[in-house]
Amino acid sequence: MNTTTLPLKNAAGLGPKLMLCLAATWLVWGSTYLAIKIALVSLPPFFQMGSRFLVAGVLLAAWMRWRGAPWPSRRQWLHAVAVGGLMLGGGMGGTATAEQTVGSGLVVAFIAVMPLMIAGLNLFWGEKPTRLESLGIAFGLVGVLLLTQGQGFGASPAGLVAISVACASWAVGSVLSQRSLPLAPGAMGFASEMLAGGALLMGLSLVSGETLPSSIEPRALWAWAYLVVFGSLVAFNAYMVLLAEASAGLASSYSFVNPVIAMLLGVTLAGEHISGHEWLAAGVVLVGVVLLLMGRARR
Repeated sequence: MNTTTLPLKNAAGLGPKLMLCLAATWLVWGSTYLAIKIALVSLPPFFQMGSRFLVAGVLLAAWMRWRGAPWPSRRQWLHAVAVGGLMLGGGMGGTATAEQTVGSGLVVAFIAVMPLMIAGLNLFWGEKPTRLESLGIAFGLVGVLLLTQGQGFGASPAGLVAISVACASWAVGSVLSQRSLPLAPGAMGFASEMLAGGALLMGLSLVSGETLPSSIEPRALWAWAYLVVFGSLVAFNAYMVLLAEASAGLASSYSFVNPVIAMLLGVTLAGEHISGHEWLAAGVVLVGVVLLLMGRARR
């Protein structure tokens, strides 16, 4: 199945900036989940994610201030706290927690249900799904149910809870950032979100009693640096641009490209085992996402 055909067709009329943003969310994000797994050998989940977003947020905010961008207003900071707490605190914190006990490929396969959750949340704003979109949501739910019955999530109930919380938090944050909690304009808004979310994650790290080992493995540091530069400064900002300037469906199209990349990287580079049942379940989820996006395109 060619997983890039549909988004490329939908993106045909987009400008170069949005096309580059799509490429970043599809390809770069697909590799960051393996980087999270590698960094976990020395850096606990909340500390890893919190320090990553704080550093990226400081760098981005400093760059924008140097270019003359104003600081966010008080209301925009409050929005950044809410959205950053959901998308980064709950979303990325939960993802890293899940990867402690579940393979990175399976975690991303579960995350593929994100557009379906966003479509469900949009019901509260009166956006009813079409028949094709409803069929996609049904396929996605069946696929996730099959995925939870596989050996990966079956062996780690805690990992299943963590990734479920992560997906719900990210979906709610994404919808609220579009509907009712706008951030400051441009990259300064993204920086404020990373600063707020990073601070919350560092607080969670402190409260949960996370500690660093006496020596940190070099590969963990390299993986962390990759997450800061490519996962946060490049891919995350690209996603926020898509949320601001493209449809929610197109912005979340990364979710059916990422699992393929992440599962292949996990198997080939990290030695993760994915059973035939789990590949099938991931395929059912991806079919649901494709049907959903097809329905949005026809709408």
